[in-house]
Amino acid sequence: MSRTHADAKWFTYFPDNLRWSLSICWMISCARWGASEIGEIDQVGRRLGKKLGDDAHWLREWSAMGNRVFALAEKEQNQGHNLTAAAHYLRACYYFQMGERLISPKNKKALNIYRKSIDCFRRYARLTDRPRIQPVEIPYGKGKKLPAYLVHAENTKKTKPPVVVFFDGRDVTKEIQYICGVQDLVRRGMSCLIVDGPGTGESVRFRDIYLRHDYEVAGSAALDYLETRKDVNAKKTGVLGISLGGYYATRAASLEPRYKACVAWGANWEYQKTWKVRGIPAHSYMEIMNAHSQEEMQVEFDKFSLKGVAGKMRCPFLLTHGADDQMVPMREARAHFRAVGSKDKTFRVFSAREGGAQHCQIDNMTLGTTCIQDWLQEKLK
Repeated sequence: MSRTHADAKWFTYFPDNLRWSLSICWMISCARWGASEIGEIDQVGRRLGKKLGDDAHWLREWSAMGNRVFALAEKEQNQGHNLTAAAHYLRACYYFQMGERLISPKNKKALNIYRKSIDCFRRYARLTDRPRIQPVEIPYGKGKKLPAYLVHAENTKKTKPPVVVFFDGRDVTKEIQYICGVQDLVRRGMSCLIVDGPGTGESVRFRDIYLRHDYEVAGSAALDYLETRKDVNAKKTGVLGISLGGYYATRAASLEPRYKACVAWGANWEYQKTWKVRGIPAHSYMEIMNAHSQEEMQVEFDKFSLKGVAGKMRCPFLLTHGADDQMVPMREARAHFRAVGSKDKTFRVFSAREGGAQHCQIDNMTLGTTCIQDWLQEKLK
């Protein structure tokens, strides 16, 4: 995974470690939504450089910063400064989760940090003045439920606005998804159901709901839930997925005709070719799949392909991809786009010159998120 980025056309905090550089770049990009402060990022980054590539050190340093910001939040809340406290709780949540996401999801120490991050986000949701965030549970079968947040639409007179189901990626969570622009999405008059799907977030860590290739099951469960609510228009539902979620969303919309629009925020045509590039230890994937051997894991990975599936999609489709994506090459993105059966489909490639050329536009997330949100607003109006 480690490679030198001396000639990189994007910001590389750790030129010899792609995974850490991408994470830092992501954190800086999300500062505009109140998720981080560049001074706090730099303080941690300087300490991280002493043990480059040591993920346990990464977890310790980000947890320490999370605890520091959490203490600020509690102090401000005790003084009645609720909006200030909310801002600190959101940053603390983000630091905890960005530290934890590089660790195996069943690691006991990491799980304790993750629990604290959820508490931070719930406190933020209660204290912030906008948007309105409602924790919900999506029935998933066999007595299990997928944890989610319904973030309510703003700037609309509609009592039942359109809604977007937002699925996370391999090591993304519903809290991180919220931070990636959902505040701006709901300002466009759409509600957003942010889901910890199978194999991600709370679902895999605390509920033993493991990763599966047939994500249309989760996609249908989300729609079934939305159809029970009176405050959204389930007949105008789009589906969005980030990173590996680009596979989830495409598969769900291809096999679940109730979706009226689909966005793949980053291509994922055949994930069995992608996971090795990411440099994530095999045992981490085994945990989220509940696989007992690498051989069993590989058998499951071979099912993560959109061949024979994407051609069934009929709703409008948008694929965004970075021209210099370090994880998913352009040929995979082109294959993903060509296979989609929709007549109304758009392939938006972001260049290094304009920005957004990295994985899921983490080097310029404003370009990626506004493109996606404006497109969804148009298709679901």
